[in-house]
Amino acid sequence: MGTRKLNGRRVAWHASIFCGTLISIWSVAAFLSGLAQVNWQLSELLRHYLVAVGLLQEYHTLSDFYTHIKGVEYIIALLFLVVFPVFYMYLNRSREKIIAET
Repeated sequence: MGTRKLNGRRVAWHASIFCGTLISIWSVAAFLSGLAQVNWQLSELLRHYLVAVGLLQEYHTLSDFYTHIKGVEYIIALLFLVVFPVFYMYLNRSREKIIAET
């Protein structure tokens, strides 16, 4: 029974290596294919990826752009209003216990 267990682990190990190799070859082929489509420009490939996943939008009017910037400014302001008091309390915490004398 010990050899069956060892052989099963060996088969699982080799199967995982085989699957990992196939996924790696596929991902490298997809990356190189994408680079070839954008004339081997990495920045253009990244721009296409960001547009495809919705993290980057092309703004057609100045009003669209300013609306987006205003939303980003609101998020930054809210983060500042939360993070600054926490950071201030962290900096001004007492290091040792204060004992009051009576």
